Amino acid sequence: MVDIRIGNGYDIHRLVLGRPLILGGVQIPHKFGLLGHSDADVLTHSIMDAMLGALSLGDIGHYFPPSDSQWANANSLVLLKQVDQLVKSEGWYVGNIDSTIIAEKPKIKPHIQVIKERLSQTLNICENEISIKATTNERLGPVGREKGISSYAVILLFKGL
Repeated sequence: MVDIRIGNGYDIHRLVLGRPLILGGVQIPHKFGLLGHSDADVLTHSIMDAMLGALSLGDIGHYFPPSDSQWANANSLVLLKQVDQLVKSEGWYVGNIDSTIIAEKPKIKPHIQVIKERLSQTLNICENEISIKATTNERLGPVGREKGISSYAVILLFKGL
């Protein structure tokens, strides 16, 4: 018997001048970057929240609160590795990830393969177990007005074989 759990995650951050744009641990060339306490990597944050949510372990703010200076400008892949270790310590493993990045600009598609490589290395899973899609918000809302970037993620965790 195999136990499975499904989690979903969401994150959004404001675009500002003077910050790098990091998605899935990859710096994307753009005149704006995401504002946040850590590196504000919305993709990685949504994946972490999905992992934690699948096991009813809270959210990333519980583990990496913005009030704690040790997480200032933190690399989100380092945080993802810690969440993955927590999940594995509970006996669970990633089956697959399905994610969507929502941004008007820059175009994300040219960077998807390297993002998948970076995430698969961090989580020690196959690249074909990670889906990353990119879309726009059709110029609607704050993301559509290029004020921010958001991301959704759904994850399947399994235990036992």
